[in-house]
This record gives sequence, structure tokens and C-alpha cells, in this order.
Amino acid sequence: MKDISILLKERILVIDGAMGTMIQRHTLNEADYRGSRFADWPSDLKGNNDLLSITQPEIIKNIHLQYLEAGADIIETNTFNAQAVSMADYNMSDLSYEINLAAAQCARNAVNEYRANHPESKDAGGPFVAGAIGPMNKTLSLSPDVNNPGFRSISFDEVAEAYYEQVKALVEGGVDLLLIETIFDTLNAKAAIYATKKFFRDHQLQELPLMISGTITDASGRTLSGQTLEAFYTSIAHANPLSVGLNCALGANQMRSHIEELSQIASCYTSAYPNAGLPNAMGEYDEEPAQTADFIEEWAQKGFVNIVGGCCGTTPDHIKHIADHVRKIAPRELPVVEGV
Repeated sequence: MKDISILLKERILVIDGAMGTMIQRHTLNEADYRGSRFADWPSDLKGNNDLLSITQPEIIKNIHLQYLEAGADIIETNTFNAQAVSMADYNMSDLSYEINLAAAQCARNAVNEYRANHPESKDAGGPFVAGAIGPMNKTLSLSPDVNNPGFRSISFDEVAEAYYEQVKALVEGGVDLLLIETIFDTLNAKAAIYATKKFFRDHQLQELPLMISGTITDASGRTLSGQTLEAFYTSIAHANPLSVGLNCALGANQMRSHIEELSQIASCYTSAYPNAGLPNAMGEYDEEPAQTADFIEEWAQKGFVNIVGGCCGTTPDHIKHIADHVRKIAPRELPVVEGV
């Protein structure tokens, strides 16, 4: 199988769409989330989508397969909130390792099944499994207490420890890449980067390619913790990521100027997977697949991107349209960076 860095020189790669949107289509109830193993769990579990990799693995595998059939080159594990800190909401911190391991195996099983059904994919390169590492529900840069700006509900070491365990499970589950995504607090991302590097160093393993994706939350072009896009990129560039990009918060139309800016400052590959427009009054996403694909096709034609896909509200239909629209467009060329 071709190395992903070789493929990125040849064509624009496609990452999958929303996992949560697809899970919602199954209209699962509390009992579905619990399964037999957690039937007597003391707290509510409905909404713990990451747990479904254990209790409903066939559903998760089949969602991955739908994205692969739609043309995704990269699928993300169902682990957006699966580290111990976020799992505390369900009293499941001790299950974090197992959940991440199961999610990686669901994705790997989907890829194996896809390859078995599409033997031609063996020589084409991919598909790849990206271990998804989400932003966590506690932040290192912002105080949760408006009356005490200096207060933090968690320490850097605690964040790094939770991410370390997540990385360990994802790697042992067989992922090809690691994706630190939806970053709104760069200090949390730095803890994830630190944990990732430490894991590979501690275990004397070759590092897996690292993808990093931030989120711009409003028209000011800043992250929630106040960084400009250039400052965000500068803050994480030391990790030597395979790619840096943006996802979530904005639809493609609103994200365009930020993707253009990033394409001009990033010395690595760039990624973009926007929401299906902005949510309506009911919190739902109305942007049709062809609309999203048209926006992303224009970015590709302008030479802004190397990896594209979808975030909240996007479906396999969105991904199919995106894949079809960028298939014949050359990828963004990496800039020549002058030595110091």
C-alpha cells in the first residue's frame, strides 16, 4: 500500500463526514446504548456515541463502510470524546482505553471488509484509519468561573495523561494516522501533541503521521481561546504534522477565507472539512451535498487544499459529491520554505 505522504503529492485525499449525524439516523434509545453489558449502569448512557463501538459495533462499522463506499480515503475512529476526562460525564473514565481500542478495531474491520470487496484498492493506496482525538470538555486556557479568571478545573499533566491513554489504545487498535481535531484551545492541543510524542518515545516506536485540525468559531477568525489562525499554526508547527487544517464551527462558505489564509502560511499539507452549512433554528444542517461540494471544488481549483471532507451535518452523500468534484483536480503544492 502506498504511503499517505506519497498519495498526497498525487491527488487530493478525502476524509469522511460526520459520525454523530449518521448515528442519529438510527434513533437509538437508552437500551440500545447500554446493550446487555451496561444494562444496570447507574447513570444515563444515551448520547455516549463513543460507547457504541462496544455496544453496537456493527452500526459503527457500517457507518465507516458507507463513507468508504462514498469515496473516503481516510475514516476517523468513533472516539471524539473517548478520553478519560470526557468519559467522566458517564462515570466511564476507567473504560476509556477499552472504548478507544474497540473503536479502532471497528474502523480497521471496516477497511478490511472494504478492501476485500474492492481488491483494486490494494494498489491504489488507502483507505487509512485516523485515530480521532477530540478537544475534551475541559480547557486549559479558559476559566470555567467568570469570577475567578485564574482558576482552572484541570492541569496540563492531567490532560496529557488522558490523551496518552487514548493514543496508546488507538495505536494498539491499529490506526494508521492520529488526528487531533476541532481544536478550540491550543494548550489542550499541545497537551495532546506532548502525549503523542511521549507515547512513541516511551515505547520506542516510529511515530505515526499526525494530522492537526483547529476550529475558527466566529467571524473574527480566531479560536475560542483567542488565537488568530497564524498564531494557532505557529503554536503547533513544532509537531511537524503531516497536515494542518480547519474543521467544524463554520460551513464551507464561511470557512473559505480562513482556508485560503492557511494555505499560504502552512509548510505542510492542508486539510478542510467544514460543516454542512450553518445550523438552522432547530440545530439541523440544511446544506445539500452538491452545495458543499461546489464550495470545496472552488478551494481545490484555487490550490488551497490537500485533504477535504465534511464535519457536522455531512453524510456519505456529501462525501460522494465532494470526492467526485475534486477527483481530477491537482492537489495544493507544498511551498518551498527557506532555511533560516
